[in-house]
Amino acid sequence: MNKTINELFDIQGKKSIVTGGKRGIGFEIAKALYDAGCSVVIIDALPEEELLSGYDRSRITYLKYDLSTENNIQKSFSESIQFLGRVDILVNNAGINKRFFAEDFPVETWKEVLNLNLDTVFHMCQLAGRMMINQGSGKIVNIASMLSFTGGFTASAYAASKGGVAQLTKSLANEWADKGINVNAIAPGFIITELNTQIIDDEKRYNTILSRIPANKWGLPQDMHGTAIFLSSKASDYVNGAILPVDGGYLSR
Repeated sequence: MNKTINELFDIQGKKSIVTGGKRGIGFEIAKALYDAGCSVVIIDALPEEELLSGYDRSRITYLKYDLSTENNIQKSFSESIQFLGRVDILVNNAGINKRFFAEDFPVETWKEVLNLNLDTVFHMCQLAGRMMINQGSGKIVNIASMLSFTGGFTASAYAASKGGVAQLTKSLANEWADKGINVNAIAPGFIITELNTQIIDDEKRYNTILSRIPANKWGLPQDMHGTAIFLSSKASDYVNGAILPVDGGYLSR
């Protein structure tokens, strides 16, 4: 019985792509996939530096691409397939947040956030989806947000984009579930990452948020490990179009 359960979560030998994997949640998910025996391509706009020092470079590589342009999306995906041979798991993590009061939000900045956080996610899903349809199997894990459910504050573009990610996830699941492809999303709660620096540095806001988290602590990027492995494995074969909060209970209060 234990062997059967272990096999459900076994992803050794699977081929995976993680966008926005240089740091924070993206890197921790890439690391979890690697540690579970996957081959991994990390795509990020930041320089690699010594990120993968000590890793087996036959199973993991780093591609430096700004995914805000369609040309770079196509090129990075093609290079990923050259390294991997196929794609079994796609994790769409790349994203940005720019904070302004709505009445002052620059239109170009709005477009920049929506482009990377939503348009790029669709394009990567489309490229991977075509290959997964031909394979008859695949796992797509999009990174949503608490702002997929709530409106946030001074983050109208980010909230709109992450609401879009949630709905895109459901829409793709409707189309691809019967083709052997699972499309789901993780909605991280308030996690200690660089993306949340402005909130973390604001003691009043930090503590206000903390007071609403039943777990009584902000999350860490490592808290995504288990959910990412679950959604990437056979254990989630009948999970489709789900937006799974990993939030310490924040949405329950």
